[in-house]
Amino acid sequence: MTGLYYEDFNEGDVIRTEGITVTESHVIDFALKYDPQPFHLDTEAAARSPFGGLIASGFLTMALSFRLFRDTGVITGTSLGGAGGEDLRWFVPVRPGDTLTVMATVVEKLPARRSDRGSLRVTHTTFNQHGEQVMSVTYRHLVARRAEPHS
Repeated sequence: MTGLYYEDFNEGDVIRTEGITVTESHVIDFALKYDPQPFHLDTEAAARSPFGGLIASGFLTMALSFRLFRDTGVITGTSLGGAGGEDLRWFVPVRPGDTLTVMATVVEKLPARRSDRGSLRVTHTTFNQHGEQVMSVTYRHLVARRAEPHS
């Protein structure tokens, strides 16, 4: 599947993802590499923490959320990378066994300086299986424009 081009997106468009269930090994493996805090690594230490049990790193939640969005195919072959994110918030801890889904909303379309691309501000809102919002972030996605036909 070829992704959507800049011209195909409209402000207010909503893209919903499939889900992914977070496992204990997801949580611990990620933490060992990138965020080695006791409440991400050690079930006994996590039980004594303010969280009362093992929780995923917020950065794992962010990475899984972006992967879910990418897996929809809307930017397959048309993504030209990103230009950053803003307003990152984590609301509810993600725990092993939680199933995450993402609702991505196009909040703004901006032409880019280069004519071969456009910029989209897209808010990614991540939910758990209970419908609780666990995270949100607004990314600036760079997306290819359709090539203009030559006369």
